[in-house]
Amino acid sequence: MFPASVFKIDNGLTLIHQAIPTTPVVVADIWVRAGANLEPEPWFGMAHFLEHMIFKGTAKLPPRVFDQKIENLGGVTNAATSYDYAHYSLIAASSYLDETLPHLGELLLNAAIPENEFIRERDVVLEELRQANDNPDWIGFQSLISNIYQRHPYGRSVLGTEQELMQHSPEAMRCFHRTHYQPENMTVVVVGGIEQEPALEIVSRSFVNFAERCSDYLPREEIVPVIAGIRRQEIYLPRIEQARLLMAWTGPGVEQLRTSYGLDLLSVLLAQGRTSRLVRDLREEQQLVQGICSNFSLQRESSLLTITAWLEPEKIEHVETLIRLHLNDLLSFGISQQELVRCQRLLCHDYAFSTETPNQIAGLYGYYNTIAQAELAVTYPQQIQSFNHQELQQLAIKYLSPNDYTVIVLKPC
Repeated sequence: MFPASVFKIDNGLTLIHQAIPTTPVVVADIWVRAGANLEPEPWFGMAHFLEHMIFKGTAKLPPRVFDQKIENLGGVTNAATSYDYAHYSLIAASSYLDETLPHLGELLLNAAIPENEFIRERDVVLEELRQANDNPDWIGFQSLISNIYQRHPYGRSVLGTEQELMQHSPEAMRCFHRTHYQPENMTVVVVGGIEQEPALEIVSRSFVNFAERCSDYLPREEIVPVIAGIRRQEIYLPRIEQARLLMAWTGPGVEQLRTSYGLDLLSVLLAQGRTSRLVRDLREEQQLVQGICSNFSLQRESSLLTITAWLEPEKIEHVETLIRLHLNDLLSFGISQQELVRCQRLLCHDYAFSTETPNQIAGLYGYYNTIAQAELAVTYPQQIQSFNHQELQQLAIKYLSPNDYTVIVLKPC
């Protein structure tokens, strides 16, 4: 049973509320379907840049006044942008939500995006991009996704490129903002020491009078990513001490959520924990890699399973071959009951640990409601426990082919 209450406010905005009477703190999370996935050409990088500009004030709230008002009341704010969402978070004492949330609502609905602040903040974003380009792991991952999602937004950097950022204008950003920062695209999650009635009243008062939509916006083309064969790229970088081997496979998005949960289990089986197959064999027993891990990312339109190894350059080919042999074993012989139980226990424990605080709970509800629906957030443990080894083997056969994947190799110059 879903422990929170879900309301659809008259203007189309969704409120999710869960009272936790034992805490004096309240978390207000605002999730907007306004991520990089929605950027049409030539507005690449716009969603993340807009996240920065949201905090540069409105006609009623000058730049930097918002931070002063929130911090004077002991509150904390944060923000992030991904492909499927922009996310804004406010943490405050329960008694101060009435004084803090309206200010965040004012920023989100009425961002002025002033030209002088636009130029100044663009330099901040450009510096963020330059720092990312000095990070070998970031370079490797960006190369990986650009090879996988060749004509899909998931293949671009959320940050954009320097050339793209220099082409943006305040007017174009205002259009992007007025197109997507609309009530039907917003979920407000309030979790903590506040009851339902006052939470509903504060949210309803804080999120009214949305800006008129922009008519100049062009939606992007819908493209389904497919990997056929082995796509390979080698990159030589200065200032890296160890080579990296990155391998990746795609899966369906939220329209096949159970498949994604199965791939999550297979990721744990392969390289999460010392007793997982690849860690035990390649790191612990053969000592061919310094480290190896797998990761599963659920995304709205296409999920991604990656394996990353840190190793000496001369061992790359051998390790890639051994990983492919492990995949062949998985496809041919499946997974044992003991392995399945370990994977299920690990993921269910991780889920439990990630739902201990109001901040974590609010984030979970907001994320699920943005990419699918909030109620699915609490069914994860039951779904994970319901898999059997035959179903997982079939998913591995369909999605984890040792002959269809993308591989990026980073080597020192």
